[in-house]
Amino acid sequence: MKILYLDCFAGISGDMLLGALIDLGVTEDLLRHEFTKLPLPSYAIATHRVMKQNITATKFECREERQQQHQHRGFTEIARMITGSALTESVKHRAVNVFRRLGEVEAKIHGVPLEKIHFHEIGAVDSIVDIVGVCIALELLGVDTLEAGPLPCGSGFVETAHGKFPVPAPATLELLRGVPVIPSDVIAELVTPTGAALLSEFCSRYGSMSTMLIEKVGYGAGTRDLPGLPNVLRAVLGQTTESPDADTVAVIETNIDDMNPEFFSEVMEQLLATGVLDVFWTPVQMKKNRPGTLLTVLCAADDVDRVAELVMTHTTSFGVRIHEVRRRKLAREIILVKTRFGEISVKIGRLAGKVVQCSPEFESCRRVATNVGVPVKNVYNEAAQAAGDIQ
Repeated sequence: MKILYLDCFAGISGDMLLGALIDLGVTEDLLRHEFTKLPLPSYAIATHRVMKQNITATKFECREERQQQHQHRGFTEIARMITGSALTESVKHRAVNVFRRLGEVEAKIHGVPLEKIHFHEIGAVDSIVDIVGVCIALELLGVDTLEAGPLPCGSGFVETAHGKFPVPAPATLELLRGVPVIPSDVIAELVTPTGAALLSEFCSRYGSMSTMLIEKVGYGAGTRDLPGLPNVLRAVLGQTTESPDADTVAVIETNIDDMNPEFFSEVMEQLLATGVLDVFWTPVQMKKNRPGTLLTVLCAADDVDRVAELVMTHTTSFGVRIHEVRRRKLAREIILVKTRFGEISVKIGRLAGKVVQCSPEFESCRRVATNVGVPVKNVYNEAAQAAGDIQ
């Protein structure tokens, strides 16, 4: 399994990540070819080698060829632009998901519906190119899973289209929920909203580098020169020594017999919001013949302390049991299929390269069903039929 590890000692931004992926071997010509499939105003991309405190890195730049005011594109417009392009279905799905994450955060901060959000800096051509370019590059490199180290966010203030905000900016902070961050005395914005959105969408694990056979190391340069710190993002590409369909997860359990069942829903919502893998309740018979409930949470090993603390503060439990388990899983990907109701996300499961599972995503079906005013089952069944011929 091919793994990409991001060492974010100087933070992360969209152009830094794309520069690092180019440094790993994605050619500028390939990117140019793919970008021609995206209907954007005239712009030019360029890459060049720069030195950041004795580290040579790739700097990626995108400039609009005509001097014009940035358009404040909305999520709906950007999503329509991407889904209507000739990019691969995987790239389109990934890019739209990143913009949806950004849009949902902006909608929450400004108190408006997602459909009414208009991006300012993120709606500009260079930001769209950064996000779509990262999605293209990850596919070209054949990355199966992405991991990252903890993030230094920086400090001070940053000027935005909405005014002056403390670092990290509100959108960045929302996107970093559940992500480990570390203190930084650098007076600069080290993690941008775009960088945070890309990580929150693609990163499956945070912490130290996994055991792997290192193949390539790439460096993507930021724009500024930071005091005492090379402003680069280091990307390590390699192969894991573990089978791609096996991994280890943590299981956290506790028995509960004295909690109001009305609270169960809130506990599950809180746990799922932190990004745990699964939460479920099981009826059990406890000591003194009391009926009770077994709460089971599956999470990444690095999240055990945080999740255990949440369980003990949001339930009546006085303690939890923790153990690690091995699991086998199908190789998964999300594709978009076309139906007469609209495009639907479908989860595909492969075993030894062969499709053995095909399941439409319920939330995608529900969203489309609500928009067109038909029963969810009609959308679901048609999406399943449309995905039936995928190999």
